Amino acid sequence: MQKLEIITQKIHEIRGHKIMLDFNLAELYETETRILKQAVRRNIERFPKDFMFELTENEIILLVSQSVIPSKRKLGGATPFAFTEQGVAMLSSVLNNEKAIEKIGQLLV
Repeated sequence: MQKLEIITQKIHEIRGHKIMLDFNLAELYETETRILKQAVRRNIERFPKDFMFELTENEIILLVSQSVIPSKRKLGGATPFAFTEQGVAMLSSVLNNEKAIEKIGQLLV
């Protein structure tokens, strides 16, 4: 499967936005989800609601029922962050690693 196909399969629509979930982005950027979320929390002012939002319990249940998330256990009790296209772009600046910068360049082309 091509990289673009893999990325496309990880894009979902929630609240009228096309989003990617934090754990998918962490995998793409080759970092841990907790590190990604920590970087976002440290720079929360860079992530307005149209860049990133936390999923509600109902949204999590919906994604589990659609097999987007294999089970709630995968989340380890954490509420996932959902990133819009602008939020994905902002991640490269807050993650500060070469892999993030390289990957965001590939995503935006």
